[in-house]
Amino acid sequence: MVDSAHALSRRTVLTATAATALATAVQAGSAEAAAWPTEFPLPNGFQPEGIAVGRAPYAYMGSRVDGRVFRVDLRTGRGGVLWPGAAGLVSLGMKVDKGGLLYVAGGGGGGARVIDTGTGELVATHQFTATTGHFINDVVLTRDGAWFTDSRDSYLYALKGGTVRRLPLRGDWELVPDANNANGLVTTGDGRDLIVVSSTQGRLYRVDTKSGHATRIELVGLPDVVNGDGLVRIGSLLYVVQNRLNRIAVLRLDARETTATLTRFLTDPRFDVPSTAARHGNRLYLVNARFTTPPTPETTYNGVAVKLS
Repeated sequence: MVDSAHALSRRTVLTATAATALATAVQAGSAEAAAWPTEFPLPNGFQPEGIAVGRAPYAYMGSRVDGRVFRVDLRTGRGGVLWPGAAGLVSLGMKVDKGGLLYVAGGGGGGARVIDTGTGELVATHQFTATTGHFINDVVLTRDGAWFTDSRDSYLYALKGGTVRRLPLRGDWELVPDANNANGLVTTGDGRDLIVVSSTQGRLYRVDTKSGHATRIELVGLPDVVNGDGLVRIGSLLYVVQNRLNRIAVLRLDARETTATLTRFLTDPRFDVPSTAARHGNRLYLVNARFTTPPTPETTYNGVAVKLS
């Protein structure tokens, strides 16, 4: 017969040992991540706009010059070209799925591309609309596909299983002619709908993905989120990159996600018109688009990381 008191004591020791080992591993992992670089260079003249973080961990950034996709190892800050692009292409907002496929918004080209991050091969191209009067700007992944914004028209585009669906924006949505309208977007907490920022007006909208009805989100603590670009949602916190203001507005969404209250701003002296952001661990990684700096082939560009708390 086993002594139950002895067995309990042994289990307690083993449990405590396992807990200690786990805590040590977590601390070691946190310390290792904290030692990762918080700034990394991009090729001269690259003109970045979008950023996505995948497994391993790698960050992917796209060029407004020729659509190149540059990959950086966040552990070392070193990187190289994943996909070479081509003359006349641009790569803007991007997201990478669990299978390693990178979805890339194609800007004025009116469509999107899908790139295999494992091989660097172009898997597919999708044409959403005409190449004039439209600007496919950003993308978010959902449970069953990807959604893209068009900054020049009142439509969102859903890509599901190779099929494209065009969703007209209705309700409170207002289009400003010849301006940046729908830009960054994220899913709502339940994953059913989308939150979209309209850059020129500085407004946030909750969009029903079935009907296209847009409900304007009430802002508390600030009048607008003008120059709103990339969005990141972590639980009830919504991070809005305000590019030319060189800051990130941190907003807390209410339970219905129809009110957003300012909690603070994230700023950093290294910001130089950051456009979009991607989360990894306790950091947001951003690219400095430098929209206010005249671009040349020798203009320098970089990415930076800031702590979430």
